[in-house]
Amino acid sequence: MTQSELYPLGLRIAGRKVVVIGGGKVGTRRVHGLLAAGASVTLISLEATADLADLAAEGSITWHQRGFESGDLAGAWLVQTATGVAEVDAAVTQEAEAHQIISVNAAEAEKSTAWVPAVARFDGVTVAAFGGGDPRRGMALRDAIQDQLTEGKLPTAAVRKAQEKLAGTVALVGGGPGAEDLITVRGQRLLYAADVVVTDRLGPRALLQHLHPGVEVIDVGKGPSNHPVPQDQINQILVDQAKLGKRVVRLKGGDPYVFGRGGEELDFCVANGVEVEVVPGVSSAIAVPALAGIPVTHRGVSTSFTVITGHIAVSEITGGRDHTVVILMGVASLAESAANLAAGSRGADCPIAIIEDGYGQGQRITRSTLGEVAKVAAEIGVKAPAVIVIGDVVNERNKEEESNE
Repeated sequence: MTQSELYPLGLRIAGRKVVVIGGGKVGTRRVHGLLAAGASVTLISLEATADLADLAAEGSITWHQRGFESGDLAGAWLVQTATGVAEVDAAVTQEAEAHQIISVNAAEAEKSTAWVPAVARFDGVTVAAFGGGDPRRGMALRDAIQDQLTEGKLPTAAVRKAQEKLAGTVALVGGGPGAEDLITVRGQRLLYAADVVVTDRLGPRALLQHLHPGVEVIDVGKGPSNHPVPQDQINQILVDQAKLGKRVVRLKGGDPYVFGRGGEELDFCVANGVEVEVVPGVSSAIAVPALAGIPVTHRGVSTSFTVITGHIAVSEITGGRDHTVVILMGVASLAESAANLAAGSRGADCPIAIIEDGYGQGQRITRSTLGEVAKVAAEIGVKAPAVIVIGDVVNERNKEEESNE
């Protein structure tokens, strides 16, 4: 049998009798695969691995502890022989052929009426890879496909019929600070399987170009002082789309629960009977400072940090320069926030860094002090989005660079 002669089929063998001849390592793998498919497995072998013996003891399989005999295949839909003894495997294959039972001969593939492929599974999709008689070749191909499926790089979204009445779902996905490779693997999987994507302005929008052409993208992005789609309307969009039976992904920048209104959206979905899950994301409060070489905590320098929104000017924060303060959405109130904090325990000479458009094309890092930052920011025209970091950790990168000179 050559590869071109194969006629691939997906066998539905749940509840059907399958006979496995041979209880070694190959037989063990075959039995587990068959049980996963729901088959009723009969094992015929003088000896068996401890794994198979346990399955027999618990009643998951039927084990006839003897050699193969004529008539053992009666009533079987499929037989797999893997005794390692050529004469026995040949006899099993011949009897299967005589009774028109599909057979797999692990020792001599050319004598089989069927080959077992290397299988990749993901989200209800099954991909079978045949290696042309070379199992390792098939496995290598399977592994490469599995990686692509896991990373969401292959189109696995279901094509649904209009008449199907399926319950829709909502996934609140944290997309990270904007770089397309900083979204979580789970978040990317859900994104590529979505029917509808409701996206923010600061999420990893570059990933949208990889979506299936039939995916609807609804842009609800907000800018400074510009909220074209109010939050209550966004909540309603999520519920309305889910109730149409669609898989909805709410793609957010950062993490859904760090100033991302994720809690409000979840509450609204739950109150309206919509299944919802939350996928955490890499928060810009940590990722963007790291981009600038600034650790929000550092042994001997800072053991704690506060993340706060800057929509309203920040007043005094507990702690001194050893307690890092990270301000999100704080460009408009920067001057007042800096003045308030400089007047407290941190002092006017406390280091501050502004990272504009982190991971974006307009990325810029500015370092100053609380006493001088308002003047510096005005001179260079600091713009949102930006992450502001205050505390002695701001100078850690400078210290490392100086020590390496």
